[in-house]
Amino acid sequence: MKHSPQRSALTHPACRLVTAAGSLLLAPAPACAAVSEAGAAGAAIVSLVIGLIAGHLLASRARRSAPASTANGAVAADAHGMSAPAPGGQDVAAPPHQPYLEVVDSVSQVLFRTDEEGRLVFLNDYWSELSGFTVEQSRLHPLCDFLHPDDCERARAALRDLLNGEAAAWSGELRLRTRGGEIRWIGVDCRRVTDKGDVSWVAGTLDDISSRKIAELSLRNLNQELEARVRARTAQLEAANAELEAFSYSVSHDLRAPLRAIDGFARILAEEAGERLEPQQRDQLARIRNAAERMAILIDALIDLATVTRQPLRRNTVDLSQLAEAVIHELHAEQPERAVAVEITRDLVVNADPALMHILFDNLLRNAWKFTAHTADARIRFGARREHDRTVFCVEDNGAGFDMQYAGKLFKPFQRLHAQHDFPGTGIGLATIHRIVSRHEGRIWVEAEPGAGARFFFVLGH
Repeated sequence: MKHSPQRSALTHPACRLVTAAGSLLLAPAPACAAVSEAGAAGAAIVSLVIGLIAGHLLASRARRSAPASTANGAVAADAHGMSAPAPGGQDVAAPPHQPYLEVVDSVSQVLFRTDEEGRLVFLNDYWSELSGFTVEQSRLHPLCDFLHPDDCERARAALRDLLNGEAAAWSGELRLRTRGGEIRWIGVDCRRVTDKGDVSWVAGTLDDISSRKIAELSLRNLNQELEARVRARTAQLEAANAELEAFSYSVSHDLRAPLRAIDGFARILAEEAGERLEPQQRDQLARIRNAAERMAILIDALIDLATVTRQPLRRNTVDLSQLAEAVIHELHAEQPERAVAVEITRDLVVNADPALMHILFDNLLRNAWKFTAHTADARIRFGARREHDRTVFCVEDNGAGFDMQYAGKLFKPFQRLHAQHDFPGTGIGLATIHRIVSRHEGRIWVEAEPGAGARFFFVLGH
């Protein structure tokens, strides 16, 4: 509530003191007790007038001396740029904004405000912790004075656009130079504010994002290092593939010619001198021809394995049930005398490379056909089941089976678990199957028991 100057004069402590003194000076002495009531009332009025005049004069002097008191420290500007009471004023109460300043200073980010020229006029205490500069040292300086030189122009242009009204807000990441010379990353988020007098200034926050930027730079360096390693490994893989192609060409051309020569000369010798040779010699010639033929089969298997690894993957919709039926028909045509019960689940469709799927089923079903050759009631089954939102396919038979302790080397090239004279083969088929499944981002495993057959399970990636 505002008071009139007269009431202020009446209530001023000095005024009350002079009024009381005037009353004492003009009060009648005890010897004049017989004076009439009219005389006593007149004396009281005179003393009141004198007191009012003296109090008014002292109050006027106090008002004129107020600026000088402020200059001497009675009321001073605090470090935030806001007025605060002088420490020596015992009768002056704390300003009403003091609790809000304490809340602002407790925030772990810098709160700032500029004037219309872009100079800092308000900063909370976290600025000192972040930059190392005191608030007093930083006030009336542009923010760009504390930034890395490479960031100054960008920050200066952004603040200029805000003050000129060309932008309403701005956010960015800048590098702050601390008083100790350290570079810290800060995130700036500020906006333009216009007061009632159409004067614009900028208010915002500064966040210390150094830890996040260091993590980002470390991750970027790690990614670059990883990309360099990938490029190096890719180059090594390309070189290995080139060597494999050269080896495949050498195997398919250079080694086939000597094998054809060995087989041809052994056949000619057996035909022309067969009757003059001893039975043991004819048997040796037969072994030479069989070994040459087996070597040719191994060469073909190696070339097929290399082809499976090198050829591009072309995914398409493939009906595995139809593939399995086609392979079984081929096997029946090759050995029509065999009676094998075959069960194939219909409409098992996947997205895969059709050519590679044909190679996979040709190897799996031929294995099942081969290892059931000595089984009276031979059975082969192809089916599938759902497991944890994926389809698990299975090719099983009731043939010879094997001991599971050797399952670890089953999918490696040239690894065989049965004698060649019992079940002939190259040892390449299951290795080829494993590579085909791996190229489809899948997995293959086996369960078996000697004399009870084997079950090959596999899943294919999307």
